[in-house]
Amino acid sequence: MKLPLLLLLLSFIILNTNAQTAEPDTLKPETQIPADSTSNKEDEGGEEEEQEEEQEEETELNIFKYRVGADGNLTSGNVNRFLFRLTSNFDWDLHKSFRFSSSPSFIYGKQNNLLNEREFFTDLRASLLHERKLYYLAFGSYEKSNLRNIHFRWTGAAGVGLKLLQKPNAYISVTNVLLYEETDFQELNDIKLWRNSARLFGEYTFAEKKFGISHTVFFQPSISEKKNLRWNGNLTLKYQLSTHISLRSVFENSYESLVVPGRKNNDLRWTFGVSFDGAK
Repeated sequence: MKLPLLLLLLSFIILNTNAQTAEPDTLKPETQIPADSTSNKEDEGGEEEEQEEEQEEETELNIFKYRVGADGNLTSGNVNRFLFRLTSNFDWDLHKSFRFSSSPSFIYGKQNNLLNEREFFTDLRASLLHERKLYYLAFGSYEKSNLRNIHFRWTGAAGVGLKLLQKPNAYISVTNVLLYEETDFQELNDIKLWRNSARLFGEYTFAEKKFGISHTVFFQPSISEKKNLRWNGNLTLKYQLSTHISLRSVFENSYESLVVPGRKNNDLRWTFGVSFDGAK
């Protein structure tokens, strides 16, 4: 139990740092910009109003923010089960039309003193014209999975995104990209193939943003090999305790049609924990 206790302590140390926030969907704008702000008093402010507008625009650029969350579960008795998950989201707005994002995560799980899960994932995403309804994106990712006996998996993709709904309390977007994947299995031949990857994201808030619900679904069929399909989705419920701290529960499901012998195609995970949010 030394390693799980160390990871749990590490998560609390991270949660107490001066973190910044990133929205679950990193392409979602932070503020709603009025479609038309013209008025008869537009010319009365002179240079002072122009300077204020320039300062406001500068403050919106080169912004770095992130969110860190930790959750898991622990049972003991006939079944000794420990699961710990550390997630994060980073956003860096280099320009009003260009953004870098990343969502690294780490999962560690043991059952009856046997290591079942040691999952690592990291990615780097770039979005262009993300403030518009139709935008462009490209990304690359790397992951290792003890659960699925994968030494490593590299992906690279590029495509477009479309904002279907953009309201103060509701946001829905869909993206579609062409994705190249290279996977090194421990007990299967390596695969190199092309996929079409479609994502549906939604986020909703209620009760003056005290309660929040978000969902993400990926559907990734192969276009260069037959009978090779991957899909995954998650549902997050969140309750805001304070400006920066919230309780959350995450329900996840993933499916891969091609797995190593002895592994199941479908995995389900349900965790509870906390997350730290902030803004600068």
